[in-house]
Amino acid sequence: MTTPDLARAAAAAPAASTEPLISARNLSVLYGRKKAVDDVSFTIPKGRVVGLLGHNGAGKTTLMKALVGLAAPQGELSVLGLQPQRDRVALLQGTCYIPDVAILPRWARVSELITLMSRLHPRFSAERARQLLARTSVGLNDKVKALSKGMVAQAHLALVASIDARLMILDEPTLGLDVLSRKAFYEMLIDEWCDGERSVLVSTHQVEEVESLLSDVLMLNEGKLVLSISLEEVDRRFVALSHDPAVADQMAAAHPLLKYRVQGGSAALFDGEPPADVQALGRRVRPSLVDLFVALTRKPELDRQHF
Repeated sequence: MTTPDLARAAAAAPAASTEPLISARNLSVLYGRKKAVDDVSFTIPKGRVVGLLGHNGAGKTTLMKALVGLAAPQGELSVLGLQPQRDRVALLQGTCYIPDVAILPRWARVSELITLMSRLHPRFSAERARQLLARTSVGLNDKVKALSKGMVAQAHLALVASIDARLMILDEPTLGLDVLSRKAFYEMLIDEWCDGERSVLVSTHQVEEVESLLSDVLMLNEGKLVLSISLEEVDRRFVALSHDPAVADQMAAAHPLLKYRVQGGSAALFDGEPPADVQALGRRVRPSLVDLFVALTRKPELDRQHF
C-alpha cells in the first residue's frame, strides 16, 4: 500500500463509528447507453445484514462492482469513507468481496491457500482461518479439486472471513449449492463474522432462506431501487390480508400491490393501511419478502387481475 493510500485509510478511521459504511446518492452505472444502475440512493450503517434482491439483469452485480471499485459510477459513492475507484487499495484493507464467479485454484491445498493469504493481506489471520475451517468438513491437507461445491464455498468464506474487515460483499455466494450447503454457509457467516459492528451486503435468489438472517433489504428492478427498508419497517408499512375468495372483487377494488394464494384461501398485499372496511374483509397476516419482491418487481403484463 502506498503512503497516500495509508493516509486515506487512516483519515477514514475516526469517522467509522458514526458514518455509514456505505453511502450512495444518485448513483448510476452505464454500459454504453444502458443504465445498469439507475439513480439509486441508500445507506448501510454498521452492524447490518442487508439483502440485495433483484431479477437477473436487475443491476445487482454491477452495483456490487461499483462498491469495490470495479465499475465506474456516476453520482456520489462512499464506502468506508473512501471513494472506491480512487482509493481501491485502501478500501480493500477493510472490505471482503466474494464475486459470483469466485474460484479457488484447484491445484492448491487448503493449507497453501492460508499461507498465500497470510502473505497477500496484512489483516488476514491464519489462526482464525484454521478455527473457522474446523467448523467444516474441509481438511487443511485437502486439495481444492477434491472438494465439493459446498466445501469450496465454505473454505472460501473461511478465508475471507479471516480478514479483519468491516464490510463483506457477497454476490450470489451459494449459487449452485444444495440446501444443506447453503444452510451451513450462512450459519458460519452469521455466527462467526457478524458481531454488531461489521456489515454484510449479500445478493441472492434464495429469498426465503435468507429472510430470517436479514436486518434490511434493497430491491432493484431494471436498475432502479424500488425498496430500501429494514425488516422491522416492513411489518409496520406493508399489510397483507388473508381473505375468502368470495370477497376477491372487493379486495381488488382497493387496489392492492399484489393478489396471491395462501394456504386455505387468498391474500392481498397493501402498501400502508387499507381502509377499515377493507380490513374487515380479511385477517391480517405477515407479508413475506417473496411477496414484496413479486409485488414490486413483476412485469405489469404478468399481473393477474383475478384468481
